[in-house]
Amino acid sequence: MELRDIEIFLTLAEELHFGRTAARLCLSPARVTQAVQKQERQIGAPLFERTNRTVRLTPVGQQLRDDLRPLYAGLKDSVERAQLAGRGITGTLRVGMLPANAYDLRPYWDVFRLRYPQWKLRVQKSQFSDAFATLRRGDIDALITWLPVDEPDLTVGPVLFAEPRVLAVSTGHELTRRTSVSLEIAADFQHPQSDTRPDYWYDAYIPRETRRGRTIERGPVVQDTEEAITLASMAEIVVLFPSHMTRYWVRPDITYLPVTDMGPLPYALVWRSETEGEPIRALAGIIRDLGPLPPAPAAP
Repeated sequence: MELRDIEIFLTLAEELHFGRTAARLCLSPARVTQAVQKQERQIGAPLFERTNRTVRLTPVGQQLRDDLRPLYAGLKDSVERAQLAGRGITGTLRVGMLPANAYDLRPYWDVFRLRYPQWKLRVQKSQFSDAFATLRRGDIDALITWLPVDEPDLTVGPVLFAEPRVLAVSTGHELTRRTSVSLEIAADFQHPQSDTRPDYWYDAYIPRETRRGRTIERGPVVQDTEEAITLASMAEIVVLFPSHMTRYWVRPDITYLPVTDMGPLPYALVWRSETEGEPIRALAGIIRDLGPLPPAPAAP
């Protein structure tokens, strides 16, 4: 079975739709069909049950998917490492971002690439609902996240920045009559809930109580920033954010109000202690050398 055919099979096993599989792989649906039919002839059994409405894996297809996934991932990694080695690159450092301000952090990225051309730096978005799990699975090597992080298997590195807080509300929300808000006032409205763990970590982002002990009600569960912003735009919730959101997520249906009674939210580099290697130590060292970003001004 050729590598491309394995990719087609695994993608179809995930999408369970020939059209979406073809679009995702930039192929024609006929090419996808041909690859699956070829695989079924080689194996001697159907891999998918196909009707006009549904595509489902057969038991043989499920077994093949489970067997091929780790092998394909290993092959892809080997090919990528060989390609990078051909360009003089011996490794890749994958950094997940929970904040949206990757551009603000470019001084760290630029110095890393200048000092360590043998390592490729890949900065990617992470969802807060799955952030620590992604780190522990090894999908990323390090994570930029808000503090505190107090996990026995994770190392907390240097702080990159700390920012004042803002409250995102719908442009038609009653709070837009104000130029700023306090957490005491924001407690009158629902905030997003998350099923992420640990609880103390999410509570640092959206407290459960105000300083005066008022309960901050949490409403619908959200998985990421985009979902939270969408619900805020429809006036279903209000959302606390770091102030860089006023520059990176400008929308006509969202107004950001400075929060006057919350301290700056710090963000730091975090990684799994047992997987700490030279690239992670190098990036952490650069952050320490350059120091955190200058304090961001409060949102207007």
